Amino acid sequence: MDTPAAGGVDNVLLCADSYKVTHHLQYPPKTTAVYSYFESRGGKFEKTVFFGLQYILKRWMTGQVVTMEKIEEAKALYAAHFRRDNMFNEEGWKYIAEHHKGYLPLRIKAVPEGTVVPYKNVLFTVENTDPKCFWLTNFFETLLVQVWYPMTVATNSYYQKTIIANYLNETADNFNLLSHQLHDFGYRGVSSVESAGIGGAAHLVNFRGTDTIAGLMMARKYYHCEMAGNSIPAAEHSTVTTWQKVGEIEAFRNMLTKFPDGYVAVVSDSYDVWHACESIWGGALKDLVVQRGKRGGALVIRPDSGDPPEVVVKVLEILGNKFGSHENKKGFKVLPSYLRVIQGDGISYETLGSVLANMKKHGWSADNVIFGSGGALLQRIDRDTQKCAYKCSFAIINGKPVNVFKDPITDTGKKSKKGRLMLEKIGDDNYVTREEVLMSTANSPKHSSQDVLETVFENGKLVRDFDFSEVRANAEIPLLKNIKI
Repeated sequence: MDTPAAGGVDNVLLCADSYKVTHHLQYPPKTTAVYSYFESRGGKFEKTVFFGLQYILKRWMTGQVVTMEKIEEAKALYAAHFRRDNMFNEEGWKYIAEHHKGYLPLRIKAVPEGTVVPYKNVLFTVENTDPKCFWLTNFFETLLVQVWYPMTVATNSYYQKTIIANYLNETADNFNLLSHQLHDFGYRGVSSVESAGIGGAAHLVNFRGTDTIAGLMMARKYYHCEMAGNSIPAAEHSTVTTWQKVGEIEAFRNMLTKFPDGYVAVVSDSYDVWHACESIWGGALKDLVVQRGKRGGALVIRPDSGDPPEVVVKVLEILGNKFGSHENKKGFKVLPSYLRVIQGDGISYETLGSVLANMKKHGWSADNVIFGSGGALLQRIDRDTQKCAYKCSFAIINGKPVNVFKDPITDTGKKSKKGRLMLEKIGDDNYVTREEVLMSTANSPKHSSQDVLETVFENGKLVRDFDFSEVRANAEIPLLKNIKI
C-alpha cells in the first residue's frame, strides 16, 4: 500500500520509543517467547468501544515491511541517536528480512472491532511466532498502543450517542434523526491530518454526520466503506459578516437561494441571534423558509455563542412562536420538519446532557436539535482517559513457561494480569478475562470456543479484515439493538 510518510517516518523500525531499541539485550538468557496484552485499566467510561487496530496493522505491519534498506536506515539513525553503535538489533532484523522475507513473525488476537467491552479486560494479545524473535513482541508496544486514540474517540462518541438516544426515547416519537445528531466539527481542532482521519473515522462508528473529510477517507481505505458520512452546505461567519451587519438579511437570503433544495445550515449569531431568529428568519425570510419545506428541504439555524442550555431553548421558543410547533405523541413540542437548530459551540460529553435536560424541562423534544462537536470530540482525550496499557503476562524462558506480572506497592491499580489470557462473554453484554489459561497444541486456549479474541494478524498477514458496517453493528448502543431505525 503506497502511503506517504507520517511525521517524516515510513520505516516501521523507527516506530518505537528509543529505549525499546535496547530491550533485546535485557531479557533473561534463553528467552524464546514473550506474550503481551493490551487493556483499558479503568478510566472515564466504564466500557470501551474497541476500534482502530486494523488501521495500524494495514498501515504499518502487513506485508514485507522489513527490508535491508530500512535496516540500514535504522542502524545509522540509532548509532547517531545513542552515540554508540551496539544498541540496535541488526542481527535480529536481518534475520526477519532474510528468513521471514520481511514479514513480521507475530500473532495478534483481538476482540472484533466495534465490540463494547467493560474496562479492565483484555482487548488484544501479541506474541512472537519464531523463538528467535521473542524481542519483537514488546518492540511493537509503542505503535500498537496508539489504538488508544481511535478507541477512546469511538467510546466518547458512543456515550454521547447514548445520552441523545435516552432523551429521544423520553421526548421523541422515533430515532430517525439520531444517526446525524452529533456532527463532527473536529478537523481543525486535532493535531494532524492523520489524527483527523483516525479520530474522524472513530466517530463515524456511531454517527453519520461529519465535516472531517479525512475520516471518510480512513473508513474507505482501511474499512471498505465507500461513504461513511454526510454533510450539508453551511455558512460560516466570514460568509455572513462580509455582507456587513446591514446586509445580514441578504447574506441569509443568499444561502436560501444559492442552495434552494435539501438541508442548509446558517450561523445566525454574528450580531444578534435573537433578532435573526425573530425578525429575519421568522419575519422577512419566513416565506422562503416555509416554501423550502414544501420542496422537502429544511433550514438549520446555528447559534454559536452564549450558554448552550439557555441559548438553545430561547432560540426554540422564538422559532416556535414564529413558525408554530406541534405536540408529539409524548407531549413534547416539535418545530415544523423544515426547521431545526444545530448547537456546535461548547458541546462535549459533559455538556450535552444539560442542553437536552433544559429542552425537556421546557417541553421541547430532543429531535429539534442537532449537535456539533470539535476539539472535545476528537482532541480533548489522552491515553489515560481510559488508562490504556500494554503489558507482558507470559514468557517461555529456558524451555519453561513463566507467568509474568507487575504489582506495584505504590499503585495497586497498575497490577497487571498473569499468563496467557482469554476473554469470555458472559450474557448479552458482559465480558470477563480469564488469566493463566492452559493452551492446546494448536496455540489456542483450551475451551477456545468460549474465547472472544480471534486471530487478526499472523506472520505479516492480515487474517481478519473488518468491514465498517460490521464494526458499526458491533458498536450499536443497547437501546437500539432491537429497534429498526
